[in-house]
Amino acid sequence: MNSLTLSCPAKVNLYLKVVARRPDGYHDLVTVMQPLSLADELVLTLRAAAISLECNRPDLPVDESNLAVRAALAFQKATSQAFGLHLRLDKKIPVAAGLGGGSSNAAGVLRGLNLLRGKPLNDRRLQQLARSLGADVPFFLLDGPALGQGIGDRLTRLTLPAHWFVLVNPGFPVSTAWVYASLQPPFAAPDKAMLTRLVQDHPSDWLHNDLETVTLSRYPELTALKQALLSEGAAGALMSGSGPTVFGIFTDEAAAVQAASRLEAATGLWTAAVQGLT
Repeated sequence: MNSLTLSCPAKVNLYLKVVARRPDGYHDLVTVMQPLSLADELVLTLRAAAISLECNRPDLPVDESNLAVRAALAFQKATSQAFGLHLRLDKKIPVAAGLGGGSSNAAGVLRGLNLLRGKPLNDRRLQQLARSLGADVPFFLLDGPALGQGIGDRLTRLTLPAHWFVLVNPGFPVSTAWVYASLQPPFAAPDKAMLTRLVQDHPSDWLHNDLETVTLSRYPELTALKQALLSEGAAGALMSGSGPTVFGIFTDEAAAVQAASRLEAATGLWTAAVQGLT
């Protein structure tokens, strides 16, 4: 086998609490991440030449500044294997949107290369390599929701119902680094026992994102989009990650699809009805 096609899912943060600012510039978090049926398509093909990337988004870099390319180079270094690789990436996840698209692509490269190259890395080494690329990358090596601690890379699998989500992206990027740098203390850790109990309830009862205090103050239109989702029948609405994508939780597919259609017509913004992966 010298070629492989993988699906690289998006995610939303159903819960995100900042616990502390770290000396290395990262922040310690407690977060609940939910993968989605919305996904990029990634095709990996082994070749004799160097590593290359083509993408349907001409605005995205295809050199080493792209996390997918960096993941391939990191895999080569970690395994001491020399090989050429062509990556073809069909982006469906909005970029710089708080949905984890770049991290998911990087995880797809690691997972795909490990299969194509005969599984030289076990799960623990793959997770270590993913962690070196970014805080969200290890999550995308898992299947299904997870509780993230540390910088979000210490993961505990969770079982959550397969809810439907309506995503609305306003069309502008938000810098994750800016959001975290702008976040002001005090930071407080949630009660772990309480959170363990809460995740057994419907997510609308415990949706929370500390980063909203920064992003929504700069972009008040996101508050209006959250309200629009609630007006369309969402059980709860929240910004994902550092934003700017907001989402609403719906009880079934028909309600989500109808709400997405109405919101897209009313706003002209990128909108999608997607299912949570379990």
